[in-house]
Amino acid sequence: MKTKPKGKEWYLLLLIVLAVACKAPNEAENIVNQSIEAHGGDLYKSAEISFTFRERQYKIFKSPNSYSYTRAFTDEGKKTVDVLNKEGFSREVDGEMVALFEEDKLAYTNSVNSVAYFAFLPYGLNDAAVIKKSLGSEIIEGKDYHLIKVTFEKDGGGEDFEDEFLYWINKETYLIDYLAYSYHTDGGGLRFRKAINTHEVSGLFLQDYENYKPEDESIPVEDLAELFKNGELKLLSEILLEDIQVKFVK
Repeated sequence: MKTKPKGKEWYLLLLIVLAVACKAPNEAENIVNQSIEAHGGDLYKSAEISFTFRERQYKIFKSPNSYSYTRAFTDEGKKTVDVLNKEGFSREVDGEMVALFEEDKLAYTNSVNSVAYFAFLPYGLNDAAVIKKSLGSEIIEGKDYHLIKVTFEKDGGGEDFEDEFLYWINKETYLIDYLAYSYHTDGGGLRFRKAINTHEVSGLFLQDYENYKPEDESIPVEDLAELFKNGELKLLSEILLEDIQVKFVK
């Protein structure tokens, strides 16, 4: 004959159930995990990705414990090299370290960070400060998508922790075919991106995008997909990664 657990045993059982529940991924996390796997999975943890974007050369490395983003370009015959890592941002011009005003340092940091963030998507969506929520499904241009909303904790979310992102993840391929975001730097605004080309390099899937904006940038970010479907967004630019190379760092 079985006996019912006593009070102390019930308490221990409850703690175990709560611990398992806290560790179990929710729906949004499961979808994002599948998307990360589809784009390259664990390969991102040791990948150093080099590419040219708008005539500037980038070298991006981001592991679970460290990161290093480098941008190099030539302007008026002088070679500039920007480096962003855990120690902060630094700039060299023709091999000489340059002292920067804090305002300029922040602007350059945001610029390099932005390129690295989008190039490495969806890797990074499991960072500690990321909050993920499933908004269900949506059909765009005849294909069915998981819709995931991403916001950020203030602690660890960086200067732009108030930004909001939406990701449309293809239910068949689990690649990110569309994304939208609101941002608050440089006066703020809204953008909607459509993936137009996928580069498969050394097991990683990196994407080019068309970059759109609405006429009214005060609307909710959730309204952008409907405007895109209705042809009511303006094409601003193309986000094209060229000369992509991948090296794995041990």
